Amino acid sequence: MDSTTPETFDAIIIGAGISGLYQLYRLRELGLTVRVFEAGSGVGGTWYWNRYPGARFDSESYTYAYSFSKPLLEEWDWSEHFAAQPETLRYLETVADKFDLRRDISFHSRIKRATYHALQNCWKIETDTGEVARARFLITAVGVLSAPYTPEIPGIEDFKGSSWHTAHWPHAPVDLSDQRVAIIGTGATAVQLITEVAKNVGHLTVFQRTPNFCVPLNNRPITAAEQPALKARYLEMFKRCRETYGAFIHDFDPRSIFSVEAGAREAMFEALWQAPGFGLWLGNFHDIMTDEKANAILADFVRRKIRQRINDPKVADLLTPRDHCFGTKRVPLESGYYEAYNRPNVRLIDLRATPIECLTARGIKTGYTEFEFDVIIFATGFDAVTGALTRIDVQGESGQRLKDKWRDGPRTYLGLQVAGFPNLFTVVGPHNAANFCNVPRCIEQNVEWVTACIRYLREHRLERIAATEEAEELWRAHCEEVVAGTLFPTANSWFMGANIPGKKRMFLAYGGGLPRYRAKCEEVAAQGYAGFVLE
Repeated sequence: MDSTTPETFDAIIIGAGISGLYQLYRLRELGLTVRVFEAGSGVGGTWYWNRYPGARFDSESYTYAYSFSKPLLEEWDWSEHFAAQPETLRYLETVADKFDLRRDISFHSRIKRATYHALQNCWKIETDTGEVARARFLITAVGVLSAPYTPEIPGIEDFKGSSWHTAHWPHAPVDLSDQRVAIIGTGATAVQLITEVAKNVGHLTVFQRTPNFCVPLNNRPITAAEQPALKARYLEMFKRCRETYGAFIHDFDPRSIFSVEAGAREAMFEALWQAPGFGLWLGNFHDIMTDEKANAILADFVRRKIRQRINDPKVADLLTPRDHCFGTKRVPLESGYYEAYNRPNVRLIDLRATPIECLTARGIKTGYTEFEFDVIIFATGFDAVTGALTRIDVQGESGQRLKDKWRDGPRTYLGLQVAGFPNLFTVVGPHNAANFCNVPRCIEQNVEWVTACIRYLREHRLERIAATEEAEELWRAHCEEVVAGTLFPTANSWFMGANIPGKKRMFLAYGGGLPRYRAKCEEVAAQGYAGFVLE
């Protein structure tokens, strides 16, 4: 592509993950010319980048699938109730091939700058390789957890062994069987990774700052005999997901925890503990996420379960969370995580007692001692929701930069547009239900809303849509009011942006649940896109 004569499209999409692929498919149906820019060498987004051992769904596989194509649903067989990363990546590659999506995707193309030009009413993008293109509409499909965060630890460049963030796991096989390995972090990614690495490692040292409430995944293969029945239930399952708070097949019990006798609720907890998926979190009594006393009853149950699985009482104590309510942080689903610490070659370091001082040429130095390692793996999470957007130099009207506008926290309208940035749609953006959701279900809602909006503009011979400052402010206030009625703000989580130093502490998703969010989006559209200026 010649940078002096930018190629022009109707729409540019940033990212070829689940949302980018589906948005491309839908805009093609409108007859638009579309170009997708993808930093990686292939499609898949999250499932392209995160190749660490143990990476897999925590949504039931069959609820994670695209719903738009009946032939695709019929043709694809999921091998497990919770599919692993390689299978999920193959699925997305199959989707790209089946619908011939690759021909409109530029790979190895990371967007470094996107600028709105008011006179031409278009967006101009520039990539890190010098490519330039422009389009009337710019759609970001960059994902929720796609901006890896590595802490600024002194001496991080001094380490002479191998090191990487989990999101940058090498594509070639990694043999850790005779290696001294450090894993920093015990969040959802680390829980999956530690479980697998512990099975075949020379020695593993886990550095933990904060323990998490982990719940059994209870995964198993899907047999050939089960496939027809699962496929026959697709419409029923998708309908169910449209109606639940988080778009999972699980939904909260309408009863209060206090309306049920102690023995009966303990039996319910036990049944949910033994069941697969997020049932203990998202299929429990409704007040566990709004009432601290209700939550404490469930949290005590989970703490007892954790202690039963760890041989050393001191290690069990370190792995038992006490600083946050159950479910206010992302609940990791695990398959033998706690048992990993019963292995003689696995050790746990409490960073609250002995923080990391620096990395050295040989390993990691804490206030206690220096540890020597061959490999250091950073399972330190992501600059969630906003990070992938603010790392791009996005300039709207009058040269306003998105990262400057969001310096004191993100501001959007419906999580889909930002005032001052016309014709920019942020699929799965901040304050959007898709950030606390069975993601593909909410992605489909986002993409279909954006597609219908662009169709409306074309049918009415309109060329520009821009959120108003007033609508944006009302949406921000609504989002804050909704989440204030929950326990989420009580925890320091990535939901709150609290894992990134200097980031404004604010709930980054939409706390009202998918049905409420969908209804609001549909109301706005039915009113001729109230809260937007159309020209």
